[in-house]
Amino acid sequence: MNDELIKRAKTIISKILYITIATSNKLGIPWNTPVYSAFDKDYNFYWISWRKNQHSKNIKENSQIFIVIYDSTAVEGQGHGVYIQAKAYELDDNKEVEYALKYLDGRINKTGRHKASQFQGSKPRRIYKAVPEKVWVNTDIRINGEFVDDRIEINLN
Repeated sequence: MNDELIKRAKTIISKILYITIATSNKLGIPWNTPVYSAFDKDYNFYWISWRKNQHSKNIKENSQIFIVIYDSTAVEGQGHGVYIQAKAYELDDNKEVEYALKYLDGRINKTGRHKASQFQGSKPRRIYKAVPEKVWVNTDIRINGEFVDDRIEINLN
């Protein structure tokens, strides 16, 4: 069953272009936002954001984030999602930025659309990276005949 769940998670990740990132500041005040993202072979996630966006400021204060990837058009009770606890940070190393851009631009077949210099120095936007620590998928179970939405931890690598 675990192989099925891993395959399902990888399919969802491959299919959905926007992930939802939950962050919080140092006071614990939450913020949630969707971002276009890409991922590498190790299932690290990358996105581009303005440094002054709330989620970007929160990541500077608190690197712990939570990602949810799901198909919001699924029929009620039929949806599947991937849930990821991760650490996130802003990329500043030129090689890391170029590596991330290969996936961000490549995912939509626009390789070379961006240059690393667009996300460094005094430029307003940055590339962020999330490194997963734990990953779950939802599965349904029945308790006394009633549907319960459950989570099962998986390993994507």
